[in-house]
Order: sequence, then structure tokens, then C-alpha cells
Amino acid sequence: MTDQNNIEFKIFGMTIEKLSISYGFFLILWGLIVSFLSGSDSFTSYIPAILGLPILVFSLLSLKFENKKKLFMHIVVLFGLIIFLGGLDFIRTIFTSTLFENTWADTSKLMMLITGLFFVIQCIRSFIHARKNSI
Repeated sequence: MTDQNNIEFKIFGMTIEKLSISYGFFLILWGLIVSFLSGSDSFTSYIPAILGLPILVFSLLSLKFENKKKLFMHIVVLFGLIIFLGGLDFIRTIFTSTLFENTWADTSKLMMLITGLFFVIQCIRSFIHARKNSI
């Protein structure tokens, strides 16, 4: 019989730390690829990559320094929330009738909205799981 206190929260078979590392890599690649494909020299096209970097770094740090895991993962979810909030700008483009006038920008905003929301929800679920299973 397994001890409930030792069961880690998992999403798609990954711990929240590993999901965060994957998400950080995804955001970095997204920002670089979209900037390259669109031919954009705008700083804003790199926003997903810029926000993905701290997610990646703090997720890796949470694995390396187990005693600071809670702090690092709270920083990670803060960046996830910033990504979600940035993605909300997609809704503004709907109401201003400029939706997909800049296809790459609006696609990035939509990606940030959807993935940021999903990521933050998973982080919250992980925190709740950890709280319920702590002594």
C-alpha cells in the first residue's frame, strides 16, 4: 500500500517542476521561432521567450535546491500569471476589430492566454495537493 503523503502531483505523467521546465522551453522556442518566421525585429515578438526564461531557470533551481522549492515554484507561477494576463490582450483585439491584422502577434497572445491559464491552474492544483498532503 502506498503512503498518500509520498504521492506527487503529476500532469501528463510529469511533476509540476518538469511541466514547468517543458513550458519554459516551449515559450523560449515559441518566441524565437515566431520572431524568425515573421521576420520581426520588434522586441515584443520575443516576450514569450523572455517570460519563458525565468520559468525555466526557477524550475531548474527548484529541482537543484529542494529546500527552496516552494519559493522557486511560487516565482514560477507568478511568471505564469503574467503570461496569462499578457494573453488577455487578445480579447482587446476582438473588441477593437483588429483581430488577426497582425497574425503572428495575435497568435502569440492567444497562445499565452490559453497556455498561461492552463499552466496557472495546474500550479494551483499542485499547491493545493501539496498543502493537503503536508503534515
